Amino acid sequence: MTKKHLYDEADKHYLQLLSQSFPTIADAAKEIINLEAIMNLPKGTEHFLADIHGESEAFQHILKNASGNIKRKVNELFGNTIRESEKKELCTLIYYPEEKLELIKAQETDLDDWYRITIHQLVRVCRDVSSKYTRSKVRKSLLPDFSYIIEELLHERTDDQDKAAYVAVIVNTIISTGRADDFICAICNVIQRLAIDQLHILGDIYDRGPGAHKIMETLRQYHHWDIQWGNHDILWMGASAGNNACICNVLRLSLRYANLATIEEYGINLVPLATFALEVYGDDPCEEFLPKLLRDNEIDEKTRQLTAKMHKAITVIQLKEEAKIFGRHPEWQMQDRSLFDNIDYQRGICTIDGKVYEMLSCNFPTIDPANPNAFTDEEWQLMEKLHHSFRISEKLQKHIRTILSHGCMYAVSNSNLLFHASIPLNDDGSLKELEIYPDKKFSGKELMHNIGMMIRAAFNVNTSTEEYPRDYARDYFLYLWCGKNSPLFDKSKMATFERYFLKDKETYKEEKGNYFKLRDSEEICDRILDAFGVKGENRHIINGHVPVHASKGENPIKAGGKLMVIDGGFSEAYHSETGIAGYTLVYHSRGFQLVQHEPFTSARDAITRGKDIKSTTQIVEMSAHRMRVADTDKGEELRSQIADLKELLYAYRHGIITEKRS
Repeated sequence: MTKKHLYDEADKHYLQLLSQSFPTIADAAKEIINLEAIMNLPKGTEHFLADIHGESEAFQHILKNASGNIKRKVNELFGNTIRESEKKELCTLIYYPEEKLELIKAQETDLDDWYRITIHQLVRVCRDVSSKYTRSKVRKSLLPDFSYIIEELLHERTDDQDKAAYVAVIVNTIISTGRADDFICAICNVIQRLAIDQLHILGDIYDRGPGAHKIMETLRQYHHWDIQWGNHDILWMGASAGNNACICNVLRLSLRYANLATIEEYGINLVPLATFALEVYGDDPCEEFLPKLLRDNEIDEKTRQLTAKMHKAITVIQLKEEAKIFGRHPEWQMQDRSLFDNIDYQRGICTIDGKVYEMLSCNFPTIDPANPNAFTDEEWQLMEKLHHSFRISEKLQKHIRTILSHGCMYAVSNSNLLFHASIPLNDDGSLKELEIYPDKKFSGKELMHNIGMMIRAAFNVNTSTEEYPRDYARDYFLYLWCGKNSPLFDKSKMATFERYFLKDKETYKEEKGNYFKLRDSEEICDRILDAFGVKGENRHIINGHVPVHASKGENPIKAGGKLMVIDGGFSEAYHSETGIAGYTLVYHSRGFQLVQHEPFTSARDAITRGKDIKSTTQIVEMSAHRMRVADTDKGEELRSQIADLKELLYAYRHGIITEKRS
């Protein structure tokens, strides 16, 4: 709205609604002053993570140490005034206050003196990390028990002689009343919370690592985060929605890495699968299905053999289930992936695109060569039990609802376009139009938006008002997982069958789509940014999905700085491939920094030995001036609110709206 003497009814109605929140001139003016002041605060710090893949301990540690930012602040604040060992101990205390306190109390001879010194140090750190926020925002992050005390300490300085005694009495009273431990835990948690203003996860919380469920529990309580769904998240979302092919894929990947922690935590009953596998594949060595063992999860030979048999059993069922879905949707053009149809079971060969390949093994006791994709009665019964187990898992359903409520296929944040994997492109780099449902063709932004609508339709009970039928939407999870033109996959094929069953490794190759071939071009990145309406002089695409081979010299910064690929290989399965253990992209008021992490040992090592993640910071792009809230999306929102409030002031002062004085 702009100032005018005559308001239409819609304008008046809006101003009447606004006046309920700001009933007087004084209230409206006060809020304008407050918002103008917020606009001039430094921009909050954003952290971008991708492809966490169940590595819960490393993920939680990175949140606790703010990707090394807390350690940097401690070094800046205390410099050479305290020893390195003391700075390390202070950092560990901030990351793990409850656990570290127990160790310190068992060793410290003068605990009251330690409390006194440590509380003053923590207050200095908290004052520093809270300096870019309003008092109101800081107050909201405080526990009620200590909110007043922490506020007082944050805004009083010990170098003020008139207040030194006041501050000292507060600290001494905290100690004498036996609340020092609780206070330290409270202020450490505030430091952790304020060190990261906004967390962006660019997909793939699930699979490979053992703690996806722990990551989800952490996120459910986290203050400000969003997620752009990844292909592995979509797989678990499809499984929770009842897509049987997704259920099989989830189980196959868990068995492939002998990692059943998340499956067990969700209460998925695998006894029927184990029983079936022993009955059907009891004499089969299943060598191609022996699990890949990561970290220290050594298993005995009997368990290893059982895991391999379960792995093969669910893989065969998966490929049959996928063939049925591909048959239901010829428009996907994926019937050629129904490869059980192409096997000569007597000769042990498979024909693909007219070429004959030798099978690694050809023991398929549940396959009828005349109808290879048909389930046996036992497979039907097993699949029904597994389906039921996924559908009734309360914890899984709760976590998937959390991903739905905090996520989408893409996001635009402060001139950055965020998505997990790709934007489908034609050979010439133009946006590729895809038909995701009969007579519904989209490209670019509209494609990503409508895929998001499709995903949500799969979870809506009442489908009569939805654009996409629920059954179709449920099937579509499989296309998103392995479809040639899926923006979450974007490869020529998913060579699951070939890797398990064919000897020729040439068949394992999965040709990447045009996005991955062309993304080094600034022109292509600009074209994508334009299509999504991303504005700003320093705009970027940020995504993950494909691990950056840092050990081979690959640069995560591409297209002249327009594209940042931040999959550094959190998962242990990728460490030998990438040479590192993940990236965090940090965007603060002075610009972008890419933090490269080395492998994390354990939280126990961090607590007892002070072992932090070793991180290397690379400056990606620094701003010519310190960015303020006014320079962000939030600033645009605040400017709009200020304009509306000024409109309300005008209406009050000219009698168009009457003040509501009590």
